[in-house]
Amino acid sequence: MHIDSYRFGKIVINGTTYTKDVLILPDKVLSPWWRIEGHSLAIDDLAEVISATPEVLVIGTGAMGVMGVPEETLEYLRDKGVEVIIKRTGAAASEFNRLSATGNVAAAFHLTC
Repeated sequence: MHIDSYRFGKIVINGTTYTKDVLILPDKVLSPWWRIEGHSLAIDDLAEVISATPEVLVIGTGAMGVMGVPEETLEYLRDKGVEVIIKRTGAAASEFNRLSATGNVAAAFHLTC
């Protein structure tokens, strides 16, 4: 998977445009991706990611970084052996592209705030 571009509310992945939040797995993109609590990332929000068993999960917290990642969620992912990288979505998109070229990487991106 490759992110062609990102701007507030819009991401282009492998030539396809998405305007709702996305999960990027090694073999597919899931969108719209909804969270139990809009601006907080819960463990249950990542069921598909956990099933895909990535080595790394890149989390994009939005253009302004509004989506929070509770410590409970981070601990759960780390206990599963998943390295977690958290950045605002623009920087997270660049990081995802860099990492996905060399490994088993997934992403969870909030596209707006």
